[in-house]
Amino acid sequence: MTSFLKEVIDHIQKEELDIANLTFILPSKRAGTFLKNILSQSVAKTIFAPEILSIEEFVEQLSELNYATNTELLFEFYKVYKELTPEAEQETFDQFSKWGQLLLQDFNEIDRYLIPPDHIFEYLSSIKELNHWSVADPQTSYIKTYLAFWQRLKIYYAKFKTELIASKKGYQGLVYRKAVKGVPSYRASHPDKHHVFIGFNALNTAEERIIQELLKHNLARIYWDIDAAFLNNPIHDAGIFIRQHLKSWSHFSHNNFQWIGDNYRSEKNIQTIAIPKNIGQVKYIGELLDALPMEDLKNTAVVLGDETLLMPLLNSIPERVNSVNITMGLPLKSVPLASLFDAIFKIQKNHTNELYYKDVVALLSHAFIQSVLSHNGINYSNLIINHIQSNNIVSITVEKLMSLSDSKQDIIKLMFQSWQNVPEKALQNCTQLILTLKAQLDLDKSKNVLALEYLYRFNQVFNELQRYNTQYKLISNSTTLYYLYKELLSSETLDFQGEPLQGLQIMGMLESRVLDFETVIISSVNEGILPAGKSTNSFIPFDVKLENGLPTFKEKDAVYTYHFYRLLQRAKNVYIIYNTEPDVLNGGEKSRFITQLQIENIHKIKHSIVVPKVEVAQKSPIIIAKTASVSDRLQQIATDGFSPSSLTNYIRNPIDFYYQKVLKIQSFEDVEETVAVNTLGSVIHQTLEDFYVPYKGQILTQDNLKDMKTLINDTVALHFKSLYKEGDMTKGKNLIILEVAKRYVYNFINKELETLKSGHQIKIIDLEKVLHIKLDIPELPFPVHLKGTVDRIDEFDGTLRIIDYKSGKVLQGQVEIVEWEDLSLDYTKYSKSFQILAYAYMLNATEPFTQPIEAGIISFKNLQGDYFLKFGKKPSTRSQTKEQLITSETLEAFHIELKKLILEIMNPDIDFIEKDVSH
Repeated sequence: MTSFLKEVIDHIQKEELDIANLTFILPSKRAGTFLKNILSQSVAKTIFAPEILSIEEFVEQLSELNYATNTELLFEFYKVYKELTPEAEQETFDQFSKWGQLLLQDFNEIDRYLIPPDHIFEYLSSIKELNHWSVADPQTSYIKTYLAFWQRLKIYYAKFKTELIASKKGYQGLVYRKAVKGVPSYRASHPDKHHVFIGFNALNTAEERIIQELLKHNLARIYWDIDAAFLNNPIHDAGIFIRQHLKSWSHFSHNNFQWIGDNYRSEKNIQTIAIPKNIGQVKYIGELLDALPMEDLKNTAVVLGDETLLMPLLNSIPERVNSVNITMGLPLKSVPLASLFDAIFKIQKNHTNELYYKDVVALLSHAFIQSVLSHNGINYSNLIINHIQSNNIVSITVEKLMSLSDSKQDIIKLMFQSWQNVPEKALQNCTQLILTLKAQLDLDKSKNVLALEYLYRFNQVFNELQRYNTQYKLISNSTTLYYLYKELLSSETLDFQGEPLQGLQIMGMLESRVLDFETVIISSVNEGILPAGKSTNSFIPFDVKLENGLPTFKEKDAVYTYHFYRLLQRAKNVYIIYNTEPDVLNGGEKSRFITQLQIENIHKIKHSIVVPKVEVAQKSPIIIAKTASVSDRLQQIATDGFSPSSLTNYIRNPIDFYYQKVLKIQSFEDVEETVAVNTLGSVIHQTLEDFYVPYKGQILTQDNLKDMKTLINDTVALHFKSLYKEGDMTKGKNLIILEVAKRYVYNFINKELETLKSGHQIKIIDLEKVLHIKLDIPELPFPVHLKGTVDRIDEFDGTLRIIDYKSGKVLQGQVEIVEWEDLSLDYTKYSKSFQILAYAYMLNATEPFTQPIEAGIISFKNLQGDYFLKFGKKPSTRSQTKEQLITSETLEAFHIELKKLILEIMNPDIDFIEKDVSH
């Protein structure tokens, strides 16, 4: 394959032009690097290198202006806006920046295409006046202000342009407009300078004028890279611009057109590959590269339609690819340090003295902060996070954070102390934090080279912001500062260093201009990406753009069409990859370019769909064998005592029992933003214990219960404070839960009152009674104990009742059984029965029953009717009769099931086998 640049140099040499005295102008700097390399290989003798410029550099020379940054232009434009706008109608810089950037883009387009500014601004003003929504006479002040803004546009433009030219700088369009005016003087001062324009396609009006002027005076030649397949097809968008140039440029009426190639129709291996998700695409590119011969890699390009895939792609390149050149930079917004400053800005955005714990934890958990908050073996980040979690703190003050940070208070202050909406303080803090991080990373420079580079670039960003703030004094608050920070960050990249002509080339679509490769891999060839499709980021309506010859989305799509097809022109192997998965914003549709390739039918295209190899997930249960050490631990548990809840946990899922009891793995205690169910239950238990303890051993009276009702509010609040610690109970869901807890207690005491009023008698025997008994299991050579705590034992009309409180909803059917064997088989249906029978069994073993016994549950969510849900044994499922008294036969039957269960747990031959509890 002979590349386009090589063909151009060969042609120039054939015409015996003096290469050293030529000025080469190309669409991009990147193309200039490749041209220089081809020149070094093509020129036989030693010469001075010719001048090689990108079109933007050349235009800058002609105009004698320097390009200003977007942010600088915004500040300069606001200065002009304030001068020319009546004070009553002026917007703040915050408000202005939202639309100012858009207007700058329109100014840019107007100037690049040399549109008479007065004409287009008057046109726009007239349209707005016709379209405004009120025909009221007289017009309201708001409508007058709106229309006055459009009438002032041409004044803004003129003044802005004058100010920029006076300071020798400009936006791209202004530089181009000035360059056109500078061509005659440039020609006069360089009468013998010859220019070679290479590989252009879509030229704006300014570029066309400049090139045509130089061609007219024989100071230039131009080489186009267009294929006959595109040029000769009147409806092919890849050739639309060059067809227009051929038709409208007077130069081609008496000069040959160079060149029309015929490479596209040559035989090619073109494959389209449909792959789900972006990561799937880069992983497949890695596989393609791994399969290519090493020799082919140096003439291979990976072109990323979506440049955000750069980092995942770099992680997917096979190890055998030892030389890679990346033409695009890594966006600074993608590096880890960006998330650190995002977290800081988030905290400062709505800073009160109290900070939301998740924002604090996110910042303290950041890798950069973890290292700088460690001292003498103490990690203060983790110390503060643990304090927040253990004390259930939802909002924390800066003072509290500082009190927990000991010798690291200065760093905590930098990150968390309010900027008081003062940009100077914000910039000072951010810069100081960068220096603090640098000092920490400098301790081991060799390991932190990349991190130090990140810090350096972010320091540049904040220095730039400081410069703008000092120069323009328009950054009035943290919100504006954050907007400008994001604006700067989006345009800054971390450039890769390397040999630009070696190995595999990774580039974006625009960097591929003028370059040719034998193997091309293009990713993200989806609608909305390639081409980008419709966008309306302009104040100029579509019809006005058409009227004035400004580019619309149709022309922008045609630009991408040319770049896409030009990549295919000389390539032999082309892999076009697209995402099959729908995306909320961009859709998942494959690009129209792929459909066009199919319809053209010039090449035989191989289509394939690639999906990850997904093994059928054979969900096999976790099985834990009872080793000698596990058996020893089980013996310790048995000796210490099984609780009813641990036994029902085993019934539910033996693996959970293994984790919690054998391995002692506790569930992670996170901050409860809203009160958890177990906290609610504990509050109700403790409140009722407080209420009933004074009456232990006494018969309850109605007055006792009425007294309790007066204490509900304070007692419930006290226990929430104790258990929920520093969590906020004064608003939101927590306030509702607090009121629910009060209502549960209130409803329960009312139920007790109704019971007494009905003539029943309740005597409180005991509360929160701790039970601990030895079980008779002769099959085991060590003691086995059962332990637990009964919420309440009382005497109801002479019958002893064992009561377990439940804050959740329990139904009568959940405390009834038919077959005793079911107790140890079905957790969902019988765990409540198992628990209350275990309490009855332990109580009888401690103090043998001498009176009728009932055991049951009081469910605070089910206080209807007979609110004490008694255990019952039924002869069959449909039977209406049931035995509700706890007899010696009941306890013996339970003992048999209990013993069977414990023997199973202790049996070394029965493994812990996971149960499916997902249903």
